[in-house]
Amino acid sequence: MDFAPAYILKRGLFRISKFLHHYYIDGTRFLFYKFINFMEVADRSIAFGITFRNFFVPLYRDYSIVGRVLGVIFRSVRLLIGGVIYLFLGSIFMLIVLAWLLLPIILITFSFGGSKNLK
Repeated sequence: MDFAPAYILKRGLFRISKFLHHYYIDGTRFLFYKFINFMEVADRSIAFGITFRNFFVPLYRDYSIVGRVLGVIFRSVRLLIGGVIYLFLGSIFMLIVLAWLLLPIILITFSFGGSKNLK
């Protein structure tokens, strides 16, 4: 007669492990995939890689001294602003991932602890 409780326990542990795998591994992988896609879309307007590759190429192919100096100055500013934007987006993403990873733990803690955890 102990077959049914053992089966229920085994299936319960299996379901919990499937949920944890789906939530933590597949969900985090999905978040990273969405972040990479978002950064690719953002790079179309920021153009950090293209600006970095053409850093020493004169601006608008103006090979005079003024064109060469202005090209380096403008591209430096553009790389600095793009780097700050990427750093900001990356930190926002890391906060979202951290919240995603801690959400089940927080919910379980509050559900078992009741309202005394809020004090």
